[in-house]
Amino acid sequence: MTSGNDAGEVGRDLPANSPWGGRFSGSPAEIMGRINASIDFDKRLYAEDIAGSKAHCAMLVAQRILSPEDGAAIAAGLDQIRSEIESGSFAYRAEREDIHMNIEARLTELIGPAAGRLHTARSRNDQVATDLRLWVRGAIERLDALMQELQRALIDRAETEAATVMPGYTHLQIAQPVTFGHHLMAYVEMIGRDRGRLADCRRRLNQSPLGAAALAGTSFPIDRHATAAALGFDGPAANSLDAVSDRDFAIEFAAAAALAGMHLSRFAEEIVLWCSDGFGFIALSDAFTTGSSIMPQKRNPDAAELVRAKTGRLNGSLIALLTVMKGLPLAYGKDMQEDKIPVFEAADALELCLAATTGMVQDMKPDRARLRAAAERGFSTATDLADWLVRAIGLPFRRAHRTAGMIVKRAEVCGCTLAELPLDELQSVEPAITPAVYDVLNPDRSVATRSSFGGTAPERVRAAIAEARKRFLE
Repeated sequence: MTSGNDAGEVGRDLPANSPWGGRFSGSPAEIMGRINASIDFDKRLYAEDIAGSKAHCAMLVAQRILSPEDGAAIAAGLDQIRSEIESGSFAYRAEREDIHMNIEARLTELIGPAAGRLHTARSRNDQVATDLRLWVRGAIERLDALMQELQRALIDRAETEAATVMPGYTHLQIAQPVTFGHHLMAYVEMIGRDRGRLADCRRRLNQSPLGAAALAGTSFPIDRHATAAALGFDGPAANSLDAVSDRDFAIEFAAAAALAGMHLSRFAEEIVLWCSDGFGFIALSDAFTTGSSIMPQKRNPDAAELVRAKTGRLNGSLIALLTVMKGLPLAYGKDMQEDKIPVFEAADALELCLAATTGMVQDMKPDRARLRAAAERGFSTATDLADWLVRAIGLPFRRAHRTAGMIVKRAEVCGCTLAELPLDELQSVEPAITPAVYDVLNPDRSVATRSSFGGTAPERVRAAIAEARKRFLE
């Protein structure tokens, strides 16, 4: 068990290379100090670093590697440092390189040389790997809550619009009538998959690197299972080399964030289209639009446009992490210092996009009459006509498809919708057609008949909403 105030403890006000200065006789170049320092961004890990240090300290005491007196002093000092950081009174110093050494140096100022004993049986390699896993775990939990709120907003809106008819599109061409509620529920499913990917990432990352030390473990009789449990991990990482060098969890997090961002971008693009004069399907209030500095009539859906644009940040974070890691031999390389900014940026961008998208869903006002009128354009019930020809008069589907296409051509010539086309025009293409065909040429009727599982019939949409509330919100 170590105790007392040994001479030469690291942590006094030494030159910039004090954490590793025993091997060196000179100071690093000014540019080396700048490129080596990470405190400007890794200070976001302060809470995780302190939590890891307290767990490590408690384990060292329990294993009789550290005296109870030193352990108590270290724990109290760490608590004070956290209070200083959260109050804004903590002085970060770039020459101390990173959050770990800034905290250790301040701990030394508070309790003296005993602070140097905290680093027994660990390295900054396993320390930072632990910190980042803890941070990503917390980010996943925050993002999951935001995703659930977005799902709630979409489900609530879908319930209101379960029977609101609108055109469904393929190739951005009017295809078949659907309901607005059904359309919104598609995004509920997408966000559900995003939540599943983040949950999978959280499950895989929840192994503790702490105690792997630099790369090979330690000769001290530590208890890695105890520190893992104290920090909420499922257990310690099984291989010390992998524990300090693995950043799969960060890459997987960035990949899940990029996929979620892509989904939000698709929805944002639809909001931009729906708000445009050409569509006019929805309106956003002043809360989620901006004006023009020169054109006084403009109302721009800037929130949606920025959600769409931030996909680039999310994709960039993923590519940056993959590039950092792609050529690294085992175990740790300083390259891994560059893992944090992409992770932080991905989390920040996605949190902002989720909050903005939820706000727009709650804010949007659909124009039901315009949506309904748009569903009548583009011969959107042509497939219903083909299906009717199969059911009512027994045509093979391929013949029915061709017949319906010829009828669409007649409607184009006549300048009317399918529902407006006279019966004699219909019968000029297929004599067996009866007046009953008009029952399926109305968009509302078309929507109501799409009652297969996952379909757009209002009754089916309402059932899907009830199921989604149980699956995603309870």
